[in-house]
Amino acid sequence: MAMDLTGGLDEEREFVFARQPDDPEARESVNAWIWDDSGTFGIPRIGVEAVADQWDTHDVQVNIGFADGRVYNVFGTGPVHDPAGPDGRPRVLGAGPLSFELVEPYRHLRVRLDGTALTTTSGAQIDGWTPWGGGEQVPVKAEIDIYPAAPPWENGSTSEDARRILATQEEGYLIGYPWRFEQLCRATGTFTIGDEVHHLSGGADRIRRQGIRRLAKFWGHVWQAALFPSGRGFGFQVYPPRADGKPTYNEGYVVDGGELIPARVARAPWLRTLEASGQDVSVTLETAKGTVEIGGETVLSTFMVMPPEVGGGMQLQQGLARYTWEDESAIGMIERSSTPDQMA
Repeated sequence: MAMDLTGGLDEEREFVFARQPDDPEARESVNAWIWDDSGTFGIPRIGVEAVADQWDTHDVQVNIGFADGRVYNVFGTGPVHDPAGPDGRPRVLGAGPLSFELVEPYRHLRVRLDGTALTTTSGAQIDGWTPWGGGEQVPVKAEIDIYPAAPPWENGSTSEDARRILATQEEGYLIGYPWRFEQLCRATGTFTIGDEVHHLSGGADRIRRQGIRRLAKFWGHVWQAALFPSGRGFGFQVYPPRADGKPTYNEGYVVDGGELIPARVARAPWLRTLEASGQDVSVTLETAKGTVEIGGETVLSTFMVMPPEVGGGMQLQQGLARYTWEDESAIGMIERSSTPDQMA
């Protein structure tokens, strides 16, 4: 039986805003974590964020990382691209050097990048380097095709507890509920940094979000996902315990036989120290079919260490890890954050 790559979601969810929304708080974004199966390089976040009250420009972020510690970063705003695709429908979300084109809903997305990036290292980022500090610029160019390979996971769709928390607490605004989903994919393409040409053959986790998102005070999270050669996969997001004792967001899934099976995190690798690679990021997931143990070890990372006056000094890791599930191995994504008081 052919896999339903829509997961029952409407095709209209894939198209972007054709014009500036009336609600000034309305947002939309297309993001992806992209990796090469070798684990030696990848793009642990590339995305465009659009906000209605500043519609002439959208935010752009690109992290290109290598296992040897090199990092190339594009960060800032850029003039918006025409959203119309070849057929006149709103298929393109782009700004400045970056664009995402919806070629076919739930089946094909094309990423194009043509601009310059700041040169840094993961070690410098750990020590506090930020993109607004400047640095050497290098030309970057990429064209990558992303092909969904599992049903999409819509946040709040797999458990009543998760849905209630997202609908009634600030976790929902933080994540972009209710119009957010992500989807495990295969990816191929080429990107060039300076005179280096890299041919990518691997995977991606792509994210689509549209609606109201209010960025309330954040206290950390763990987010991981990977797709294995057999087609099995997993993904989840979990937040640390709340200071007020209320239950918080904990939701995930495993893919087995083309089906999304709801999961809950029993053990998560919280961010406690900043290291570029080699950290144990194994996770335990509980499902109705039993416990799933996923081994994990980071292979490359990018970081953002905020000063105390920005987000309370939040420390963010966006990287790639090598995961193992029984006899299979695969590269996948990881994003973690913690407040300074949670760090070792």
